Amino acid sequence: MLARAHDAREPLLERLQQEGTDCYRLFHGTVEGWPGVTLDRYGALALLQSFHAPVDSAAVDAVGAFVDDLHPGMPLIYNDRSGRGSRVSNPLPEALCAPAHELRTIHEHGVRFRFQARHAGQDPWLFLDLRAARRRIMAEAAGRSVLNLFSYTCGIGTAAARAGATFVMNVDFAESALRVGKDNARLNELAHRPRFVQSDFFPAVRQLAGIGQPQTVRGKRLPPFPALAPRRFDLVFLDPPRYAKSPFGVVDLVRDYPALFKPALLATAEGGTLVCCNNVAEAGAEAWLEQLRRSAAKTGRSIREAEWIAPDPDFPSFDARPPLKTVILRV
Repeated sequence: MLARAHDAREPLLERLQQEGTDCYRLFHGTVEGWPGVTLDRYGALALLQSFHAPVDSAAVDAVGAFVDDLHPGMPLIYNDRSGRGSRVSNPLPEALCAPAHELRTIHEHGVRFRFQARHAGQDPWLFLDLRAARRRIMAEAAGRSVLNLFSYTCGIGTAAARAGATFVMNVDFAESALRVGKDNARLNELAHRPRFVQSDFFPAVRQLAGIGQPQTVRGKRLPPFPALAPRRFDLVFLDPPRYAKSPFGVVDLVRDYPALFKPALLATAEGGTLVCCNNVAEAGAEAWLEQLRRSAAKTGRSIREAEWIAPDPDFPSFDARPPLKTVILRV
């Protein structure tokens, strides 16, 4: 299965090498024969992950042999995330502890990013299925202001700044993620240093959109949040998680994507671009897009043009309808 997957990727791997990219998915088990298992290359290290059930030691050894045949000497780190909360739970052999915790530099489209196979969180610091979106953002960012919402480790923001954006604002509630984002910025030669805002999405985007965020709700004082002046951006990137809840609001991509979309749209300049992501597999692309069109109309804005960004071929799908849906909206 691993060999077939690698053979199918040969044209893509040639392209990625030309683009200055050394991180990609080697095996996407859900589609390629081993459900719940993925194998990724991140620079000089390979990362095996399991999400449904642990992988036994013999299978880990077999994957390690495959990786060593492709890239002699490359360590394989196995993270079992099949337990509660997708937290990494399996101990590593002593010989792999140092490689797993080593702070490394990886490359995508010539941009440098930090990577650590084992860290305090659970997800890799760079989501590889968003590579096609980062490629497109780099093609459009030069000379434009960029707002990166739910920025995580600021992959989009770093790529935009590297491509010549005049101003980049990354917004995320997690200080640990923004700390990696700041490190990513330092790794690259940037004409303009991005701004990093540690904030819940709702107060940040409401202020930027000019809606305003009250200090209290139903007589209850809300947690403090950074004050931001209203501002509209040429390019806004919206990549929310499936579900999250805070005192300021609920992120729910299944039941209420418009609650996120409306303020993001109002923070987008007239004639600008809003890029929206939806990672819920059950959500139909066309139905979701129609929902965005209706939501835009209710705000008095219109979507002039919509274009889908498909993930690169290292993230195959059964029916050409990948779980991650990314759409560029000209508004």
